[in-house]
Amino acid sequence: MSTPATRRSSIGDVARLAGVSVGTVSNVLNRPDRVAESTRERVLEAIRRLAFVPNASARQLRAGTITTVGAIVLDIRNPFFTEVARGIEDRLAAADHTLMLASSDDDREREARYLRLFEEHGVSGLLVVPTGDDLGPLLGLAARGVHTVLLDRPSPTDALSSVAVDDVAGGLQAGEHLLGLGHRSILMLNGPHAIRPCRDRLTGLRRAVERRGLDPDAVVREVPVPTLDAGGAAAAFAPLLEGDRVPTAVFCVNDLVAIGVQREIRRRRPDLIGSIAIVGYDDIEIAAELATPLTSVRQPAHALGYRAAEILLARAAADAPVAEHQVFQPELVVRSSSVPA
Repeated sequence: MSTPATRRSSIGDVARLAGVSVGTVSNVLNRPDRVAESTRERVLEAIRRLAFVPNASARQLRAGTITTVGAIVLDIRNPFFTEVARGIEDRLAAADHTLMLASSDDDREREARYLRLFEEHGVSGLLVVPTGDDLGPLLGLAARGVHTVLLDRPSPTDALSSVAVDDVAGGLQAGEHLLGLGHRSILMLNGPHAIRPCRDRLTGLRRAVERRGLDPDAVVREVPVPTLDAGGAAAAFAPLLEGDRVPTAVFCVNDLVAIGVQREIRRRRPDLIGSIAIVGYDDIEIAAELATPLTSVRQPAHALGYRAAEILLARAAADAPVAEHQVFQPELVVRSSSVPA
C-alpha cells in the first residue's frame, strides 16, 4: 500500500498553531519589527514545529518582483553547457535571482513544452539555446513581455538579445591548423545543420580550405553523427575505420564527439593511435587530461553564460531598453592529438 504524500504546511497552519492571524505571520516573515517580541517568538516556534517554508513564488507575485530565470540548453550532460549554466548561475546569484534549467535535447516539441512551462511559472526572463532557425515562439514570448536572450547563437533581429561565439572563426582555425600540418583530406563529424553552430563550424572549415586555393568539396568530407556525444561518434566513426579509406584528419563538432573518436580508435584500431589528427571543439575541462590530450577550439563557456544573464537582468530592469548582441572569439588550443600528415 502506498504511503500518502505529506502535505506541505501552509501559512494558515502556522497561524492556527500560534493562535494569531495570517497577517501577523506575514508580518513576522516580512516586517518583524511590526510584531511584539512575545508574539514573534510564538510564531517562530510554530514555524519551527511545522517545518514551514514560505512560498517564494507567491510572495514575489504579491510584491510584483519575480527573481526566477529560466534557461534551456541543448543537453546539460555536455560539460560545455554545464559551464554555461554555471556562468548564468553565478551572475544571477549576485543579483539574488535563481535559475530553472532544462535540456531540449535538440527536440523542438520538448523545447516548446519548456517554453510554455516557464512562461506559466512567470519567470522574469529566459535564456535559450534554440533548436533551429525558427525563432517564432521566442519572438512571441518577447512580444508578451518575457525578456529573452539567445544563447550560443547570434540573433538576426533586435527583438531578441543574443550572446554567441564566432563559430565560423572557430571552424576556420581548426581547418587552418590541420591544413598547416599537411592534411589534404579532412573528415568532419558534424551535427544537424539546423543547429547554427554545426553549420557555422563547417562553413569555417570550408573557408580555410578555400583560402589555401583548394576545392572544399575535394578536401572536406562531412559525416553526420546521430547524437552530439561519444556514443554518436562511435556509431558514425566505427565504420570508417574499416577498409582503405581510414581518415588521417578528423574535425569534430564538439569535444564529446572527439572523445568518442579517440575511444573507437583505441578499441578497434590501436595500430592507428598517434597517426590520426583529431581536433575537437569547446575545450571542456577533461580535454587536457585525456591519455592523448585533445587539440580543441576553446569557447569561453562561463563568460558566455555570465554575459547572457547580465544582459537579461539589464533588460528586465529596463536599464538596457534595446537589444544587446555580443560575439566572443574562440581560441585554438593545440595539444598532442593533432599530428602532422
